[in-house]
Amino acid sequence: MNPTAIRLLSQQLAAPQFDSPAEVVSHMGAMQAQEYRQMRWAVAMRTKKPSYEAFRKDFDEGRIIRLHLLRGTWQLVSGDDYWWMLGLCREKAEKVIRGWMSSNRISLSDKELAEMHDLICATTERIGSASKEDYAETLRRKGIEMDDHRLSYHIRFNELNGTLCSGNLEPMKATYSLSGSKVPRPQDIDRDEALMLLARKYFQSHSPATLEDYVWWSGLNIGDCRRGIELLGGELHGEKWKGNNFFVHESCRMKEIRKGDTLLLPAYDEYLIGYKSRELALAPDQAHHAHSKNGIFYPVIAVDGKICGNWSAFKKNPEAVFFEEGASPNNIEKIWEQYQRAKKK
Repeated sequence: MNPTAIRLLSQQLAAPQFDSPAEVVSHMGAMQAQEYRQMRWAVAMRTKKPSYEAFRKDFDEGRIIRLHLLRGTWQLVSGDDYWWMLGLCREKAEKVIRGWMSSNRISLSDKELAEMHDLICATTERIGSASKEDYAETLRRKGIEMDDHRLSYHIRFNELNGTLCSGNLEPMKATYSLSGSKVPRPQDIDRDEALMLLARKYFQSHSPATLEDYVWWSGLNIGDCRRGIELLGGELHGEKWKGNNFFVHESCRMKEIRKGDTLLLPAYDEYLIGYKSRELALAPDQAHHAHSKNGIFYPVIAVDGKICGNWSAFKKNPEAVFFEEGASPNNIEKIWEQYQRAKKK
């Protein structure tokens, strides 16, 4: 088994199979979307013809949704998966948020939650695609004082109860729409089917991966993760590599990849953040180049699937800096041009 090659193919970072951004997000299950500007490149680079405009269209039309979901952090999910994923992951995500509230000594009464729910619904319905600033302005007009932090928690609870989803894509800020108006609600599925679907989406897009990787990525408890894997049955097969027990989904491609290819990966990319152990791609003694101790991830360069440098996503050139000795990218200029072109179309 060549785990690096399989992982690059599964993640659509080598020989991408999909035309549209929405197809990529559906394949990936959920994609970390902490960095609002770079989430577009994370998706676009996994399509056959990267295009920010194609991403914007799918996003605005509800085929891609951004919300706080797995691990209580920002994710992109497919509009087709939105409702069942929300139902499956809501309880754990709410616990994460309540833990943060407790550490910040913030509590929200049922009365305040209900009043803010009504205010958020009315403001969003009136505007259509509302920002946090729009909610703050409504509060000011009503003479209600509320700090930014407290307002953020109200928005998150209204994401998780299915009231709000992402609105239209803006250059620098998040907006919100009413979920019931933007995302058609299909027939509900039972918990076992949801557990199976989430496990399938993870392993088809992240293989090879371990049980511990899946527990980390999903934010679910280990029993639910094992149940999802069990329900997949023969779709997964085990592979032992360097003492680790990996699962590989039956749909994964096994062909070799072209040597020397370079990837300009955005901050918080699934290629790193989608796994608890990142040693396949990143030497442990170089981890500080990819992320800080408190979980801030940086744009990184991968050559042959190995993280070996950093780049600047918002400068006139990539300003590549390599920290791995002997790293020799053969197409960084071509990838930089592709990155620039994607932003223009």
